Amino acid sequence: MSKFSYEVIDTIAVLSEGSKGWKKKLTLISWNGREPKYDIRDWSEDNTKMGKGVTFSKDELIRLKKVLNEADFE
Repeated sequence: MSKFSYEVIDTIAVLSEGSKGWKKKLTLISWNGREPKYDIRDWSEDNTKMGKGVTFSKDELIRLKKVLNEADFE
């Protein structure tokens, strides 16, 4: 398994919290020293472990916001 590094630049929001203390967060994160991107994933209580997630560029996040605002969830 290859090594990787990350730096959480900003925690924008906590979206939910599981019964074991893990939190689903929207963060601005830099992977392997690259330009920061927006990321949604579960994080352990002490932020040392993470679950699978999805990462968005700023343009992708803006598009997602537009789609969600226009969606009818009823």
